[in-house]
Amino acid sequence: MATNSIEPSSSFKQPQRRFNVDWILSVILLLALFLYGWQIWKAGSANSFYTAAIESMTQSFKNFWFASFDPAGYITVDKPPVALWFMAISAKVFGLHGWSIVLPSVLFGVGSVYLMYRLVKPYFGRLAGNLAALAMTITPIVVADSRTNNMDATLVFFLLLAFLFLEKAIDRHSTWWLVGSFALIGVAFNVKMLQAFMVLPAMYLFYWIAAKENWKKKILKTVYATVALVVFTLAWPLSVDLTSASNRPYEGGSEHNSVLELAFGYNGSERLLGQTTGTGGAFPGMGNNKSSKSGQPGGATGSKKMGTPPTGSKNAPKMGTPPSGTKGKAPEGMGAGGPGGKAGSKKGGMGGGGGAFNIGTAGPFRLFQQELGPQISWLLPFAIFGLLGGLTFYRDRKRKWYAFSHEQKQLVLWAGWLVPVYGFFSVAGFFHPYYTIMLAPAIAALFGIGVKALTSLYHETGLANWRFYLLPLALTSTAALQAWYVYDYYPWLTWLILGLGIVVSLALIFIRNRRATLPLISLGLLGIMVAPGWWSLTPTIAAESAQIPTAGPDLLTSNGGGGMAGGMGDQINTKLLNYVVKHQGNAKYLFATADSSTAAPYIIKTGKAVMAMGGFNGTDPAMTLKQFKKLVKTGQLKYYYDGGKSGGSTNNAIVSWIKKHATKVKSSEYQSTTATSTTNKQPSTGTTTPPTSGHQGKKPTMKPGKKPTGNGKAPASTTKKSTTGQSAAQPGGGMGGPNSSGTLYDLSTIFD
Repeated sequence: MATNSIEPSSSFKQPQRRFNVDWILSVILLLALFLYGWQIWKAGSANSFYTAAIESMTQSFKNFWFASFDPAGYITVDKPPVALWFMAISAKVFGLHGWSIVLPSVLFGVGSVYLMYRLVKPYFGRLAGNLAALAMTITPIVVADSRTNNMDATLVFFLLLAFLFLEKAIDRHSTWWLVGSFALIGVAFNVKMLQAFMVLPAMYLFYWIAAKENWKKKILKTVYATVALVVFTLAWPLSVDLTSASNRPYEGGSEHNSVLELAFGYNGSERLLGQTTGTGGAFPGMGNNKSSKSGQPGGATGSKKMGTPPTGSKNAPKMGTPPSGTKGKAPEGMGAGGPGGKAGSKKGGMGGGGGAFNIGTAGPFRLFQQELGPQISWLLPFAIFGLLGGLTFYRDRKRKWYAFSHEQKQLVLWAGWLVPVYGFFSVAGFFHPYYTIMLAPAIAALFGIGVKALTSLYHETGLANWRFYLLPLALTSTAALQAWYVYDYYPWLTWLILGLGIVVSLALIFIRNRRATLPLISLGLLGIMVAPGWWSLTPTIAAESAQIPTAGPDLLTSNGGGGMAGGMGDQINTKLLNYVVKHQGNAKYLFATADSSTAAPYIIKTGKAVMAMGGFNGTDPAMTLKQFKKLVKTGQLKYYYDGGKSGGSTNNAIVSWIKKHATKVKSSEYQSTTATSTTNKQPSTGTTTPPTSGHQGKKPTMKPGKKPTGNGKAPASTTKKSTTGQSAAQPGGGMGGPNSSGTLYDLSTIFD
């Protein structure tokens, strides 16, 4: 039957767009927000080295641009400024509080979880995307890093964003997306320098094998992308190096006042080969594997001072972990248990918080060792099997073996991230354990993809096919590694994880009913998520926001075990502060001292300029004796506080001159047995507030005009050993605490 109705042409139909919410992803993002953000209001001054810089950067654009450590613009921090720019903006908007300086890292951390989903889901499905996001969320070192004002969470976010731009460039055949992708790597360089370039080989390789364009277009677009990379990489460093040294701060960490030297030296080659400047200069052998038979900085690894069990004990590490009793001498001051001073902690450090330089023995299995593994490697075995299974499962049998499918190209991208980063950490001479966050995205992606690929291979093959066994092997090997990690803390959990992994794997081999195996696979995956999930929860429970972030059960003990919790020293000597404030007069600097660890708490508390003469470790040649004399003669500098820390030759010459000509202030005028914690610009009143003993992870907030709140610090009589060998509770040790053993010199009498 004919009809008079006229159907509208399909060209006039309005497309119906549905906003599909992935509720599982939403829950994962909320979990990430909780883990990274809960109790950040107890962050105290977090990493006070950077917090002092943030305070200084809020005071002037010059300080903001150059990332000046002190308000006077004397010296910078030893990293580029991009991450600190976000933190300084947050502090400017909300005020300088612990939570405001940590907030950008929290948001970047949550953003990285979302980007993991966006990078995996379009090519491998929603399940793989959600599992990758979940694995990223509960990686312990990701949680610990995202709760600090260090740069690592920011760096990972920009690298993942660059990968997303690269994917869009290939999918849309867009030059601009490609240029933007490599430009973001340039931005990431200005977050943490050469560390950002570790993913560049993967990006170039992926573009060349994945872009469906002729080779001429690929060459041209690669040139454009590389130009963008160079421009965005060098724009800030050249703007600094081309500025007259008299018009900017000294570039902290460099030997010749140069950002490019800092990038390729202290923050570049010395990370791989071992340090010869900075920490390495202050403490010979730090980071130089040749200095000790153990292959560790100063030979400290495996020594009882670092908390590693003696050789032959039931807790002695295997897989190449060096034996105790190495002949190398640990750096002075690196006492028992590392930061936090917890002697005999259950794995000495990186198993659950501890020695900042305890990075295991260099070699192919370093990342599986107890020193680093419990921070990053919980799911690494599964990720490796997932890569192998994925390359096999997604192979297009109709093509030549070298003609990769679209999914295999994605796996090449993530393998290109994993392999060079894994290689660096396997051989590098000097790095902090929390740098291993760089491995987290690749492990998370390969885990999520691997679950889908290995499960599919298991269902599609049989007992006669070697690929059938990849899933049981992945579950068993991952469970075995995790069981080793948790044994010293929870022996019962060891047998539960290992037993569950073995039982599930055997059941998968002998039970072939699909309806029965799916719950078994889910149970096996749940079993290998429990331990890393608990480890990742510990920084949140402990309210940790440390200079050397770490995760693990040691954070929950009464004495703590975190990596220099609260930064480099939340406490100040109130009596010393009152004295120098009272007598500062028109001087530009409140006082000068050897290094930033002493200066930082006073900058944070007062907002005044304190000169860290030799930068972070007191070794930077930022000041000549002639320049120092001029500052003293013109009245810009009236006091020098000598905490007894050695520095470079130039700085030692200045200190010798001070000791010879300056007048010692009577110790009764400034030495104190009581301290307060750093707060933002809190007026000095001459009174002292003893800190409340409590959990180390709970730190005071920094609200103007109020006394610290929360369970702030250990009792004043307690000292905490820092990774630089100084006492965290003593200004004399360069950490600004109450039990002063240093000397205050009055410089104003020299030229009278």
